Amino acid sequence: MLEREEIMAIFRRTGVLWEGHFVLTSGLHSGRYLQCARVQQFPEENALLCRDLAARFKDQGITAVVGPAIGAIIMSYEMARNLGARALFTERENGVMTLRRSFTLEPGERVLVVEDVITTGGSVKEVIEVVKQYNAVPVGAGVLVDRSGGRADVGVPVQSLITFDIETYKPEDCPLCRQGLPVVKPGSRQQ
Repeated sequence: MLEREEIMAIFRRTGVLWEGHFVLTSGLHSGRYLQCARVQQFPEENALLCRDLAARFKDQGITAVVGPAIGAIIMSYEMARNLGARALFTERENGVMTLRRSFTLEPGERVLVVEDVITTGGSVKEVIEVVKQYNAVPVGAGVLVDRSGGRADVGVPVQSLITFDIETYKPEDCPLCRQGLPVVKPGSRQQ
């Protein structure tokens, strides 16, 4: 297993950790942002992270890995490759998470849900609901970064490579807003 410092070194090399004033996908504000998509542009670094995370699920009989588009498409593929499983991704259609492109899951199929970063776990929960709609079994969630400090409850066991407890604020309580710092919305989901 990779040590925390090894993971942080990869994140530093690939420009994952940002500082400033950000609006997260959840709508919360934060002074730090983790842009994990940046690590995915480096196949060797991404493969190393995904191999380590996939090893945590190797004995669970997973036959499909599903992640939300766009951020988890590459991760889903790499995790599936390591687990000898199929790689699928969900997309939003009229604002609702769904499997498209003729993707399907079989009843009883054991599915791993993956995501690059979770804060509240909202996207992971949506993907889990899609898995359940097919009567497949969501066995767990694998995430590169848990920025909830381990507090995100998605209804299945979560394994993360690294956990951060990065402070977040409701927009009306944000000290960065009160300071007048310009806000950036770097996330992938439009609100």
